[in-house]
Amino acid sequence: MNHPFHSSNKDVAQRWSQWQPDAPQHDDDRRPDGQPERRKAGKHRRTVSLKDFDPSAKPFSLGDKLRDKAVTESIAQELDTLQNLFYADKRYKLLVILQGTDTSGKDGTIRGVFGRMSALGVHAVGWSAPTEAERAHDYLWRIHQKVPGAGEITVFNRSHYEDVLVPAVNGWITPEQHHQRFGHINDFERMLTHTGTIVLKFMLHISADEQRERLQERLDDPAKHWKFSMSDIEARKQWSQYQKAYEMLLAATHTPWAPWTIVPANSKTHRNLMIATLVREVLTSLDLRYPPGDPALQKIRIE
Repeated sequence: MNHPFHSSNKDVAQRWSQWQPDAPQHDDDRRPDGQPERRKAGKHRRTVSLKDFDPSAKPFSLGDKLRDKAVTESIAQELDTLQNLFYADKRYKLLVILQGTDTSGKDGTIRGVFGRMSALGVHAVGWSAPTEAERAHDYLWRIHQKVPGAGEITVFNRSHYEDVLVPAVNGWITPEQHHQRFGHINDFERMLTHTGTIVLKFMLHISADEQRERLQERLDDPAKHWKFSMSDIEARKQWSQYQKAYEMLLAATHTPWAPWTIVPANSKTHRNLMIATLVREVLTSLDLRYPPGDPALQKIRIE
């Protein structure tokens, strides 16, 4: 497989790399035979500070909001064509993970970036607290059932990363269990990659001030009350704890086979433009093709 996370566009590649966590030292992550080194739970070689990533930045903007919106719409149309080809090709599966705090824009990204694609080949999965039946299994059991099949694109609104955020912040798991889960997730995503799934992970990064404004907007508009939950306020009280938990997971699970991209998301328009651009880069890197036609069909004429 071509490396799906390397853009042939040097300008895009440079901007993309600046919004990834400190890149792992590939030589450190590989054994002498060139194979990836198995990363052990709790043995993470780098640190990440979200303070180094400005949530108000617009690295992919063309400098004008209306132009950014127009380009995003154009790319969304391209993605529809690419998705059709991706579905016909069936050599790959694509899992797009949208992870972020409340109001970071996961729903808006799905509408703005993936909304033009056919519902037959693209599936969105929203994750909430596990049910009793799901809690009776390991925490990745329910996740594995929803990963994409051949030719499919699946978008996760939240994901298995909730299981290294909420339980850790609330003290429901021990620090040892927390680090063990990082290892589980890395191995799970490695297995998906080895069996044809491209795992593309976006952390939607907003500021505390931006979240406050968006939560207040939900309270002020009766049409948005359905989006609001009192649990949002409780989680906001733990803002610093969640930021630290995100920094830990970014450091621990940013791997060559499933890297993270931190998306500055205070601007909804820029958020969609950046993600649409990078999804297009990944799909166009795959040298997608239609399966060969059946020569016998050329002789058939419909009466």
